Amino acid sequence: MIKVKEITFRYKKKTVFKDFSSSFEDGKVYGLLGKNGAGKSTLLYLMTGLLQPQQGKIFYNDENVSKRLPSVMSDIFIVPEEFMLPHISLKKYMSVNKPFYPRFSEEQLRKNLSLFELDDNLNINLGSLSMGQKKKVFMSFALAANTSLLIMDEPTNGLDIPGKSRFKKFIASNMTDERTVIISTHQVQDIDKLIEHVVILENNAILLDASTTDICRNLYFVNGADRVNRETALYVSQSFQGYNALLPNEGKEESVLNLETLFNAVLENPDKMKTMFNK
Repeated sequence: MIKVKEITFRYKKKTVFKDFSSSFEDGKVYGLLGKNGAGKSTLLYLMTGLLQPQQGKIFYNDENVSKRLPSVMSDIFIVPEEFMLPHISLKKYMSVNKPFYPRFSEEQLRKNLSLFELDDNLNINLGSLSMGQKKKVFMSFALAANTSLLIMDEPTNGLDIPGKSRFKKFIASNMTDERTVIISTHQVQDIDKLIEHVVILENNAILLDASTTDICRNLYFVNGADRVNRETALYVSQSFQGYNALLPNEGKEESVLNLETLFNAVLENPDKMKTMFNK
């Protein structure tokens, strides 16, 4: 679906990407992870045409995103980390914006609002909502647009604990084989049971690009153990419940994916992880 080919992008005082390439396939939920300043948000904005690379190209279904063709823009929706909603009713907002998205569904919008336990009254004034409510409404509209590509930057920021729990159900209930969702977040515990593919970005390089199936096939996650053999462990950290660790899955046992442990292990042992997941 998306091919990033040898792009270079720099701000005035910082080069974020240089000859950088990556790709994202159809029908998956991606988790895009990285430290602050790794370029996650910049990459998302480049993929949607909101930023333009100085060199290289980004293709969406073989079309150059930089051209911002209506056929491409109407099939992409981005939920940025920070956004503003006007002081108008949701009904008015919908009538103004839905013409840009040919597959928009009002019925689905109402269903999405219900999933977040929000009133489906379309006459509600968007400007009167709290930050968390605005995010829930905006994400409900984003999914109702029925674009093939949905990009979300820190979507659970500002949500309360019940809202974060419903977010997983919200995304899962709206997934189809034709839709791709890319979620960039630091709140990894909010998406660890949702994503199907992990991409970890650091210093103009992708340190890990693997499906959660392959990750759990190659790695064994220890969560809350009393003790861990540090000699065989790829990564060990202490938590309130005991030790969290990452081990080579030599016995091909099943374990529960821990994105925080995985992320820290990849940053600590990038070369070893690249070897384990070298395609």
